[in-house]
Amino acid sequence: MFHQPDLFDVVKTGPDVPVTPLNLPGLIERIADVSPRPRYTFMVLNLIAKAAGNNSGSAGPYVIEDDRRISLRDWLCDALVPMAKRDARRLRIVDEVKAFLLEQEALPQDRSEADRMIDAEVRERVRRSGRCNVSRAVSDLVRAGLVRRHYQGYWVDHRNRGAQREAVYTITPAAAAALGRS
Repeated sequence: MFHQPDLFDVVKTGPDVPVTPLNLPGLIERIADVSPRPRYTFMVLNLIAKAAGNNSGSAGPYVIEDDRRISLRDWLCDALVPMAKRDARRLRIVDEVKAFLLEQEALPQDRSEADRMIDAEVRERVRRSGRCNVSRAVSDLVRAGLVRRHYQGYWVDHRNRGAQREAVYTITPAAAAALGRS
């Protein structure tokens, strides 16, 4: 006997993502189903929603903060830096930076100026690794059907990276509603 699945059970919008109204617990469950780091991924989603504001759910490619234009991924990384202040890896990075600058004899004698120099280098290193973490979290959100991603930049809007293009993230209506932003 031939069994035909009911085609009207679930409407698909992407790779096996059902379109159903989401509440906050459902949103968290969906993230937990696809992400190995659901808390971090949820924080990234909230920050994207904040950056999008009322801009039709889209954030990027740049965020304006304190009259500065920052790429969306760098803004997300900087916003998440406080989460790692007591992290053992960050403390090791601080020690590595101090040792490197001492070896290069590049540390100023003034203690506060030296601390600023160390903080700036640590922030840059953390931002570099943070960009990868943010990209992985956004990929999880895309797989969950909560965010769409495309790139804008040098020539035209383009799906592929590179060529001076920056990421734009758009929160789906279901995710926006679950976050109370619809």
